[in-house]
Amino acid sequence: MNDILLELKNIRRSYPEFDLAADFSVAEGEFFSILGPSGSGKTTLLRLIAGFDRPDTGRIFLGGVDITELPPHRRRVGMVFQDYALFPHLTSGENIGYSLKIMGMPAADRRKRVDELLHLTGLSGFGRRDPSSLSGGERQRVALARALAAEPLLLLFDEPFSALDYSLRRRLRAEIRDIQRRAGFTAIFVTHSQEEALSLSDRLLILSAGCVKQIGHPEEVYHEPSSPYVADFIGEINRLPVRVAAEGLYIEGLEGEILLPHQRSWQQGRGFLRFRPEEGVISLDGDAEAAVPVTVAARTFTGPTVTLSVQGGGWRADVLSLGGQAPALAAGAMGWLILPLRKAVFEPEDDETGMPDRTQA
Repeated sequence: MNDILLELKNIRRSYPEFDLAADFSVAEGEFFSILGPSGSGKTTLLRLIAGFDRPDTGRIFLGGVDITELPPHRRRVGMVFQDYALFPHLTSGENIGYSLKIMGMPAADRRKRVDELLHLTGLSGFGRRDPSSLSGGERQRVALARALAAEPLLLLFDEPFSALDYSLRRRLRAEIRDIQRRAGFTAIFVTHSQEEALSLSDRLLILSAGCVKQIGHPEEVYHEPSSPYVADFIGEINRLPVRVAAEGLYIEGLEGEILLPHQRSWQQGRGFLRFRPEEGVISLDGDAEAAVPVTVAARTFTGPTVTLSVQGGGWRADVLSLGGQAPALAAGAMGWLILPLRKAVFEPEDDETGMPDRTQA
């Protein structure tokens, strides 16, 4: 792993709505996302890092230097805002070079740097264009180039795609990640979109009501959530009521008892079997070891995938399949849910803290 660039140590900030607590670090060259619902404290964290707010306790270090008390203009931190914040009376090139002009960089050097950034962001030839003549994606890339102009140590993104349509958001995600890899800058990306955080990040942080719930690589957070909250927040999750006994696993609510094998590490008692929709399988026969009889409640076609919502004895589960691999079952049809017992997690009843701790940076 690269050297640590940013460290937040014992940060605390109190508000009437919640108390923010954060301890984490970001490596040099890393694309680090902060993911959470509205009001979780994501923008507050950015404001603390950028210098627009001060923590009540704790210290912030950037490149080994304590920047906790430094004003924003002395932190070498750039920021890309939701609404671009471009000057409408300046051309794209003038917007990009504005901070360089304020810094007193000679005009020739400034033009060279602006041309480099226009090329980096795929905007060569756009320097004389007014922001009003650009598309939303082009304006966002001008904002990115402007933020990079002064060569910040760290670049902050505050939900930069929230005002764009879905197809443009997808394209810009790929473009910004490519620019970040080529330029090598360190980025912190704030979003409420799980798709953005999972697809962009080297690592991500899950935030809820000011508390860090988990930090890890996207695959780790998705497949090994540290708590039921994270499991529910990241993607979709099925929860089947079950009872673990010495002789095996019983699915609650079904007519007659169905005994299934279980992981020996699971504690005995009632609880929930948790698994992702794409981990289950719907079959037309029940010969598999972990097959449970179900009725199809709904079939949802989305183009590349098909989701079958099935029910059995008061509970409901979703199973996601590639369109060509989904069984031809319509609503009301009978089938078998093959449970992914090797991948599933047993959550004891009323236990919200039994999963392993994965909140450390």
